[in-house]
Amino acid sequence: MGWLLSLPFFLLLTAASSLEEDVPHSSCSSKFMDELRLLNDSSGLHLTLHHPRSRCSPAPFPNLTFSTILSHDEARVRSLTARLTKTESLPVSPLLRPAAVSIPLSPGASTGVGNYVTQIGLGKPAKSYVMVVDTGSSLSWLQCSPCRIYCHDQVGSVFDPAASATYRPVSCSESECNSLESATLNPSACSLDDVCIYQASYGDRSFSVGYLSKDVLSLGSGQRFAGFVYGCGQDNEGLFGRSAGLIGLARNKLSLLSQLAPSLGYSFSYCLSTAASTGYLSIGSYNAGQFSYTPMQSSSLDNSLYFVRLTSITVGGRGLPVSSSAFTGTPTIIDSGTVITRLPSNVYAALSSAIAAALREYPRQPAYSILDTCFRGSLSRLAVPAVAMVFQGGATLRLAPRNVMIDVDGSTTCLAFAPARRVAIIGNKQQETFSVVYDVGRSRIGFAAGGCG
Repeated sequence: MGWLLSLPFFLLLTAASSLEEDVPHSSCSSKFMDELRLLNDSSGLHLTLHHPRSRCSPAPFPNLTFSTILSHDEARVRSLTARLTKTESLPVSPLLRPAAVSIPLSPGASTGVGNYVTQIGLGKPAKSYVMVVDTGSSLSWLQCSPCRIYCHDQVGSVFDPAASATYRPVSCSESECNSLESATLNPSACSLDDVCIYQASYGDRSFSVGYLSKDVLSLGSGQRFAGFVYGCGQDNEGLFGRSAGLIGLARNKLSLLSQLAPSLGYSFSYCLSTAASTGYLSIGSYNAGQFSYTPMQSSSLDNSLYFVRLTSITVGGRGLPVSSSAFTGTPTIIDSGTVITRLPSNVYAALSSAIAAALREYPRQPAYSILDTCFRGSLSRLAVPAVAMVFQGGATLRLAPRNVMIDVDGSTTCLAFAPARRVAIIGNKQQETFSVVYDVGRSRIGFAAGGCG
C-alpha cells in the first residue's frame, strides 16, 4: 500500500498530453509548457504539476481553513507512527465477506489533500482519470464500475472494465497477487471466481478494496505501457477528494515507478510549485549535473519509503546548538504529501529558539494549531533569517523565507516546522520550488534550487 496522505496542501498534477481532454484547461498550462521544454534534454516522461489552490487545478479541492489543513497533516503523522508500530487495525470491507475471510486492514497514513493529482489514461480505448500521486504508496488503484459496495464522487466517469478490450483480472495464483502484502501491508484474499482481492488501507480509516487487475496505461503524449498492474476498486471510502484513485511511487515492485522502470529508468523528479505557478513531475532520465545528492538510507521500519539523513541545520549561517546525534538518532523520511516538516524534538526546540531570537523585534502571537512559534504580521514584513538544511554528503536545501515561515491568517505568521514523534519528515513546504530527484537505481536523492515558481 504505501503511505497515502491526509487532507493538507493537495498539490495537483495533470499530464501535459492529449489525455487532458476531460480536464479543464487554463492559460497556466500553456505558460508552463515553455518552461517544461527546458527539461527535455532528457528522454524521461514529463508531466505538469499544479498546486491545489491554483486556478489551473484539474480537480478543484474544497476550500479548507488552514487549521483544518494542519489537523489533517497531523493525522497523517499520527497514522504513520501507528503503521510502523502496528498499533491499530481497521474494519473489514463487505467485499471480503463473500470469500469467507475476515482480515482486519492494517493502518497506513491518511489520504487527501497532501498529495499530487495526475491525469492518466487507462484501457483500450484509453479514457482519462485524475489520480492522486503519492511517493509513499506502492499499489495503484482506481474506482471501477459496477462499484459493488461504494464509490465516492470523482471528476469524470468511473472506469468501466467491460469497456476496455485489454482489461483482465489477476488470478489468485499469479505472482502479483502473492506480492500484494509487501505493497499494501495487508494480506490478499481470493474471490469465489479465483480473482485476487487487494486491500489498501490508510490511517484515517480511508480504504480501497477491489480486484487486482491489468490493463494498458497511457501517460504523457500517448506513451503506452501494457500489462500495468493496479487495483480495480469496488469499495472506496474516505478522504480521496474528487480523484478517481491513487498512483504509487514508492520503492516496491508493484508501484508505478517500478513497473515503468524497465522502459524509462528507475528514477523520478519533481518540483512542487506555489499556488501562483506550476511545477512538474518527470519519470525516467534527468539532468544529473544540476543536482547535489544525499544517499538514500535503508531502514527496517519500511523499506519502501524514502529515508535520508539530515545532519545539521543552520540559521543565519550558524549551526543549531545540538549534538549530531540529535539529528541522526531519529529516522528521517522525505515525503511529497506531508505539509509541515517534523524535526526531532530537541532539534525543533533549538530551531524555534533561534528563529524567535532572530525575530525578537516582532510581537509574538499565540500558537496556531500544531505551530507554536508565531508572530504578528505577514511573512512579507518579517526579516526572516537564512535557514539551511544539510544532509549527508553535503546536499543542502537553502530555504527562502516562504520555505521557513507560513502565513496562517491575515495577521499571523508561524514557523513552518513542528516536533516529530518517532520519525522525522521533510515536508512539502520546505521542498517548495526546489527540484527533487529520487534516483532509486543509484540510491540517491538530489536537490536543485529554482526548479519552479
